[in-house]
Amino acid sequence: MAVVITRLCRDCVDGACVDQCPVEAIVEHRPADRVSELPNQLFIDPDLCICCNACIPECPWEAILHEEDMPAAFVDDIALNRRAFEKSDEYHVPVTRLHRRVTSEEVEQNREKWLNAAEPADDQAVPLPVA
Repeated sequence: MAVVITRLCRDCVDGACVDQCPVEAIVEHRPADRVSELPNQLFIDPDLCICCNACIPECPWEAILHEEDMPAAFVDDIALNRRAFEKSDEYHVPVTRLHRRVTSEEVEQNREKWLNAAEPADDQAVPLPVA
């Protein structure tokens, strides 16, 4: 049972979750020898994560979910987070934190943006679990 940062974090990277993680499992992809080919978001190293859930309520974008609660539209995000373990030398705990206050309207617009981009196979929008 892992905790995963979903695509709802993309380009919205806040960092409030990083401050709450007691084991420094929340990381960003910053390889030393090239520009990252991954999306601009944070990731959770599933082997470091102790599933304490401290990060979940801190994310203003509601981007952190339990793997078993992952909507079908975001299932690919599980593998992206797994890369943090597989290539751990390319990841580090981020230093910069935005701690920006977001409105509920911004959160909903971001959610709709990524749900619409996913286009589930059955043409049905997949609702996110309510926190």
